[in-house]
Amino acid sequence: MDKLIITGGTRLEGEIRISGAKNAALPILAAALLADEPVTVCNLPHLHDITTMIELFGCMGVELLIDEKMNVEVHASTIKHLTAPYELVKTMRASILVLGPLLARFGRAEVALPGGCAIGSRPVDLHIRGLEAMGADIVVEDGYIKASMKDRLKGARIFFDTVTVTGTENILMAAALADGESILENAAREPEVVDLAECLIRMGAKIEGHGTDTIRVQGVERLHGCSYSVLPDRIETGTYLIAAAATGGKIKVKDTRPDIIDSILIKLQEAGADVQWGDDWITLDMHGKRPKAISLKTAPYPAMPTDIQAQFTALNAVAEGTGKITETVFENRFMHVLEMKRMGAQMDIEGNTAISTGVTNLKAAPVMATDLRASASLVIAGLLAEGDTVVDRIYHIDRGYECIEEKLQLLGAKIRRVPS
Repeated sequence: MDKLIITGGTRLEGEIRISGAKNAALPILAAALLADEPVTVCNLPHLHDITTMIELFGCMGVELLIDEKMNVEVHASTIKHLTAPYELVKTMRASILVLGPLLARFGRAEVALPGGCAIGSRPVDLHIRGLEAMGADIVVEDGYIKASMKDRLKGARIFFDTVTVTGTENILMAAALADGESILENAAREPEVVDLAECLIRMGAKIEGHGTDTIRVQGVERLHGCSYSVLPDRIETGTYLIAAAATGGKIKVKDTRPDIIDSILIKLQEAGADVQWGDDWITLDMHGKRPKAISLKTAPYPAMPTDIQAQFTALNAVAEGTGKITETVFENRFMHVLEMKRMGAQMDIEGNTAISTGVTNLKAAPVMATDLRASASLVIAGLLAEGDTVVDRIYHIDRGYECIEEKLQLLGAKIRRVPS
């Protein structure tokens, strides 16, 4: 198990390229199971979760061709097994995304109940209820969701009683091959859901309203092959911008999408950053100044993403003034605060709010990553701290950030990976 050692005190400066979005790549790979021709997925990030999905396809007998640029061609018609085993699913919650496509295309699916990060309850009952409304027979036994249907899924009106990104994606994929019209109400509006819908449309699906809370799908008989490039990762974009702002730095991120991170850019400007952007790039310059404390509340898109909350918490640790960060999406998502307090941060948790009064300097300490985004925030804290910070259990960070130490080194950070 690797660790990161970070020597703090350096302002980040330079240019980096943003990778494809993991949270768009995983559902788009799953959607390839719906097509009766090969689907090529491009701009995939080199991440453990992507490798796990490719392994899952391999164990189901799906033939894959991967080129030197990590573009993956998926031949779903070669499938031999309709089971997603616990050994793979336990490491990645997104494995649940194969449930809808397998059922809609092949009439049956067995998917182990998922594992993944320890950031609160993320129940799969919304996925199950939606598929049952479309005519699926589903039982949960022996730790598996076992789904089957007679003939084809039927279009249905499905209301999600809470906004669910993977639930919306699963039902959207199933509805693409269902018989008749499906209407998804209180659907997730995230850019990754929109990206999935655009890929499905490229494959021949009839979808309207993606990006709003009501998505209409006219089921079609078949979906054909296509080539599709995954959108840039908005959370990776935000993470590097926040890291630069916290260190008083100046950076440019390329191959990104400023139009899908308005909430993040506004808060960076509130923190005192000079932010400029074009179609596919963003520059941030703090002019060497210390950031100002910001307050925010997480909520589903287009509000502040829960996946960026921990990074802004790290910025507040060294910002001028007092900031309040309120988490409304997941309970149990302030585990990074306890680690930052060990580095000298003045923070307290009251209910679902972290209140911090910025200090001029953090002090290096050994810290432990507890989930994917918390680990990114601890890396930022390490960049800000005096001395050498050791971040342990970084397998979390490798699930969501491609080559994080190399990219930070390009920006001048003193960071290295060492085996435990």
